[in-house]
This record gives sequence, C-alpha cells and structure tokens, in this order.
Amino acid sequence: MASECPENSIPYNTTECFCSPGYYHSYSAPQAICSLFSLPSGGGMTEHSAVGNNPGFLLRIFPFDSISKFTHPNALILEITAFVLLTWLMFCATVRIGKLRGGRSIWFKIRWWISRLDFCYDTKHWLNDRRVVMKRRTELGGTFSIACLILFLGLFAVLLYQIITKRTIVVHRMKPSNGQDYLSFVNDFEFNITTISSMSCSHLRDLDTFVTENPSIIGFRNTNLSTYANYSCHNTSMGPEISIKCDRCKVPLGSFYIPWRFVDLPNHPAAAVAFKFNLTARDHRNSKKMGYVSGIVKSGMHTETAPKTFRGPDANVLVVHLSPQKYFNRHDLSIIQPIFHDFLPGSYFSESSRLQASLQNSNDGLVNTTLFVKFLSDYILEVYEEKISGTVSFIASIGGVFIFSFVIFFYLLAQFEFRFKKLRNEDIVFWNTISRNRARRNWEKLRKYVMYTWGSDLDGCNITGKEHNNGMLESFPDFGSRHRRTEIKKDSISICMDESKNASTEINFVPETSVEKVE
Repeated sequence: MASECPENSIPYNTTECFCSPGYYHSYSAPQAICSLFSLPSGGGMTEHSAVGNNPGFLLRIFPFDSISKFTHPNALILEITAFVLLTWLMFCATVRIGKLRGGRSIWFKIRWWISRLDFCYDTKHWLNDRRVVMKRRTELGGTFSIACLILFLGLFAVLLYQIITKRTIVVHRMKPSNGQDYLSFVNDFEFNITTISSMSCSHLRDLDTFVTENPSIIGFRNTNLSTYANYSCHNTSMGPEISIKCDRCKVPLGSFYIPWRFVDLPNHPAAAVAFKFNLTARDHRNSKKMGYVSGIVKSGMHTETAPKTFRGPDANVLVVHLSPQKYFNRHDLSIIQPIFHDFLPGSYFSESSRLQASLQNSNDGLVNTTLFVKFLSDYILEVYEEKISGTVSFIASIGGVFIFSFVIFFYLLAQFEFRFKKLRNEDIVFWNTISRNRARRNWEKLRKYVMYTWGSDLDGCNITGKEHNNGMLESFPDFGSRHRRTEIKKDSISICMDESKNASTEINFVPETSVEKVE
C-alpha cells in the first residue's frame, strides 16, 4: 500500500515497495531506508585517468591529491618571503623610535649592529662633490642589505623549485604502427565494473560471452570469455562488482565487447541507479607502473542529469578505448592506456509512475550492461622528455634574480638619502658617539688611577714634603734623581703658600679628543 511504504519509495504488486527513481537500498544503511545517489560534482559523470606508479597503502587512505591542490609551493614560498621581509622592515623602523641615551641604551647597540650588516650598499651611499668613494656602513644600508638578501633567497627558492619540477617538457608524438610494433606491449588488464544498486551477484546472468570483430567478414564473432580472461562477481556495499582479469593479454586489433545482465528475482527487482568503473593496465615486466581510468556515470553526455533508475531491455553501454603508449622517459614503459570514451544509457525511468508500471511488467525485469572496447591500433603514442633549461640559463636566472633584488632596494636607498639629509651621515653620528664614549671610558680609567695613586684629597698643606715626595717616588721609581725631588718639593711649597693666601686653585683635567672616522 502507498501509505505503508517508507519515505522515497513506491508500491508495486499491492504489497511490495521499491525505491523511487534515483534512490536505492545501500548495504551500509538500514534496509528500510532509500538513499539518493548523487555525484560530488553534481553532474552525471565523473572520470579520472593517469599513468604512474601503483598507489600504495597510504595513498588509498589519505587524499594526497586533494591536499596538494591547496599547497601551491610557489605561492607559499612567496608568501613566506613577503612576511619575513615586512617583519624585518617593521623591526628596523621600530628600533629607530627608541631613545639612544648617548649610546648607552640597548637600542643604540641594535642600531649599531644593523649598520654593520651593510654589505650590499656600503659603497653606494650619498657623496658630496669631489669626494672619494669609500666604504660607509649606515643603518639604512644595513636594513636594505638584509631586505635584499631576504628577497633574493625567496625568489631563488621559487626559481629552484620551478627548475626542479619543470626542467623538462613532455613531448607526445603519434607514430603509424603495424602488427610488429605491438609485440612489446605485454600488459595485465583488470576491469572492475560495479552496478550501483540494491542487487547482488545472484541477479547476474550470461557473463561468459566475448564478442570480437572479425576482419575477414562484416560482423562479429562470439567466443567464450573464459578463453581470454578470468571473471568473477563480488557483492559490495554499493552493489555487485564484475571483475575481469587477464594476464599477458593479447588484445584483439579492433573492437570487442562483453555483455551481461541482471534479472528479477522473487521480491527483488533488477534495477540500478549508476555504474562505477575502474579499468587498469599494468606492464607485465614492471607491475609498479600502471595506466588506469576510473569514474562513476549515471547519465550520458547528452541526456538529462535528473535522478533515474536503469531498468529494461535496452543495454547500457560503457565505451572504452585502448590507446597504446610508449614512455621513453620511464624506462621504455609500454602501456595500453584505457580511456573512458562515453556512456550510452539504455532503458531508464525518471518518473515514479512509469517505474511503478515497469516493476509490474516481466518484460522489463532486467538490466542489460555492455562493456564495449575499441583498440586504437592505427597509431602508437610515443612520449619522451626534452630539457628546457641548462647550466647557463640557470646561472643567468640567478643573476637576474639578484639584480632585481639589488636594484629595488638600491632605488629606495637613493630616494631616502636624497629626500632626508639626516640619513646621509648616519655613520658619522654613530662613530662620533662611539668615540665620545670611548674617550669618556679612558678618562674614567685615568681619573681612577690618579685617585688610587694620590688619594681623593690633593691638598698639599696636609701632606709633608717628605711624605709627598716618597709617595711620588713609590709611584714613579724613575723620578728618584735629586733634581726631580727638589722640583717636586718646590711645587708643593708653592701650593701651600697659595693656599695660605686663601687663593684656592682648581685644576681640571679635560681630555682633548679629536674624532676621526676609523674604518
């Protein structure tokens, strides 16, 4: 009864229920639930093909191909380079805000060491007229030198990545073939086709048929499939899977097809919503290399993509082409590459009323499927690689990247020093500050030495001539002559006489320092 059937299902034979067009009972879901089958792309067909290594265990679990689409190494390297470059420029700009405090702060030391990093533009600074070019290291030059280095390393990494990944181009050439050319194509084929439905292998009939094109007459010749390949059926969560395997296959030079069908069973009608295929060809000499094509189809290229259920006498044909390809860039790999060409839908129903009528018609109680294969034996595709970059071009590219990085920041350096005059003599300011601090430290050492030798009180009236004279002799042994002792004694007496007249004399020791730039 219609009221007794679950959601997304229709009644038939007054007591049974069946899924609506486009819906099917999935083995991974409860039996009473009808699931709508749809493709991730939203269309009626999805297909992927390639030639490469046999996928390993991890490649079957993790979607590395999908992850690699979001990495984009070139863009990632450029983004990292831009981030590091902006961080460095902001750091150098922030350091300039700090107070120098006469060269005693940490900011002065940081700015001094930044100026020591000026290795690119030390001879490119602003010069007055008739001045000799000399090496000058400034803070602005150090900033732009490191910025130039960061940009160069980032661009060099991108260049190196492109050369490694795209150092060669793949060239395809079509070569006319004959029967002798196919002796080197010894492949192992495996065709897996899953009928996405609620059926099982018990619905399968008439698989042992192999129809080949007969060149001597107009038409085809029927033979047993078991004489060419091994075949089997397996129940999967999506439906019955037909597996056809052939080792060291001798592919007929022409067209051939393999038909089979699924029939109604009591209370289990034959119907399908889509077809999943996975066709592989491996080189018998190297099983790790393979060519494959896989995908899912639920409608043809020129039919509507609305939900539908395949059921009826007309066959659903999967058209596959086999293209012989020889890869000279992969140790002369010879692969007969399967290529999915088209899907020709047979009988199907998109309306619930028509499907309901078909379920009650015994003539529609089957799903015919045909795998049609055409061997493209007129030409052989030869694939080889040609190098597009050599040593000279690589060196030239590196030079171009360095000049590009150098010119950009050299232009900025010239503009800054041209527009801001205080930036022209940054090195002189640094050297003056360092020389002043050095002179102050030397003077402090001398002052401490004098205080340690004569004491902090230099009042001669409180010191006898003998004591003063002995102190001088102990400090300066070379002054032991009688003449020198007499001069020292006279000086001390004269100082006492001046002190007695309340005419104090203050002696200040101020060092004279001439600031010179030392390179």
